[in-house]
Amino acid sequence: MTTSDLLRLATVGSVDDGKSTLIGRLLVDTRQLFDDQLHAVAEASERRGVGDLDLSFVTDGLRAEREQGITIDVAYRYASTPTRKFIIADCPGHVQYTRNMATGASTADLALVVLNVAHGVKEQTRRHLTIAALLGVRQAVVAINKMDLVNWSREAYTSVADEVETLCRDLGYRRVQTIPISALEGDNVAERRSDCWYDGPSVLQALEAVPGRDEASTSARLPIQWVLRQPGGGRTYAGLLNGSRLRVGDEVTLWPAGVTTRIRGISTPGGSRSEVDPGLSIDLDLADETDAGRGDLIALDPAPTVTKEFRATVCWFADGPLVSGARLRLKHTTKSTRARVSALEGVMDLDHITLSPADRLVTNDIGVVQIQCADFLCVDDYRDNRMTGSFVLIDEVSHATVAAGMIGEGAFGPRPDL
Repeated sequence: MTTSDLLRLATVGSVDDGKSTLIGRLLVDTRQLFDDQLHAVAEASERRGVGDLDLSFVTDGLRAEREQGITIDVAYRYASTPTRKFIIADCPGHVQYTRNMATGASTADLALVVLNVAHGVKEQTRRHLTIAALLGVRQAVVAINKMDLVNWSREAYTSVADEVETLCRDLGYRRVQTIPISALEGDNVAERRSDCWYDGPSVLQALEAVPGRDEASTSARLPIQWVLRQPGGGRTYAGLLNGSRLRVGDEVTLWPAGVTTRIRGISTPGGSRSEVDPGLSIDLDLADETDAGRGDLIALDPAPTVTKEFRATVCWFADGPLVSGARLRLKHTTKSTRARVSALEGVMDLDHITLSPADRLVTNDIGVVQIQCADFLCVDDYRDNRMTGSFVLIDEVSHATVAAGMIGEGAFGPRPDL
């Protein structure tokens, strides 16, 4: 299977717009569920007195979710058609679970946006689309749901489609496809509705047709996770490769030391290889002995930025506010270091997609900050490389993850100097 055969998608949108029902419909209509799974959904539907099969329960796996009729955690489901494999993240719509939504979008290639045609774009829809954009998602399929409730009004669909397309363009999405659907009845979900003015693809057809994961625009990056001592002497360096391909004989540099050497051998779980593509865990044998360790970076040119200070976009998750001067633990690739928020530049206005002055970030706010670290980090702009451009902030007392961070300004404007 090639990278383009697999599509990772995150369903986003506001509560009760029908995300879980749409995924359930996709899974049922493409025959991805076993009989016992359908039986469990039928029992849950009967207990809640909803009558017919409630397809939202296909992804609502927690008992609390089924009892409340909402999605709390990110539910992952796997599906395949003759042309493609899918990993589907059903992200929660409630504002208090925004941190869970960010988790689901962090690895997505595409945002599957679900909107209630009667309500249009809500604040939480804007928040979800903004976070997905900041996390590097640049493609969206927008399912404008519950068309049956407006008698398939073309005017109602066009009004909502224009609104969400404008928002996506402002946030930097490159590809946006809008589709009128009824997830409850299955119209334009897996199959096209025949007696309809809409002549575009169904949701499933659109998902099968979109390009796969965009390759990072940086060259190869291997954050060192383990240093392995070999029988007979010598050391090799293991980690997850991303960015671009590596080959035996390539000249690489170890950062932050700046030591240049060549690759003498590449090992993978399947044996030795002369070249490897990104996405694999590998073990590199280098021509020269080095003192590199966990948290260092092996890279091809162009080089990453080696710095102790950078600007970043953060989504704040904690109950208490983030203020300038806060001291936290920063985890970047395989390296952990002490960090301080040296400046808070502003908070994002979700209505206008602009940065407004602020002296603090509260729960679920998105803002721009300056961060100083105790140790050097080897970073790229997040738009170039998701792995070396991202980090998390951790409370040193509770050890709770309090923020997700993206190096650079993301959707806020032009690429900054790190």
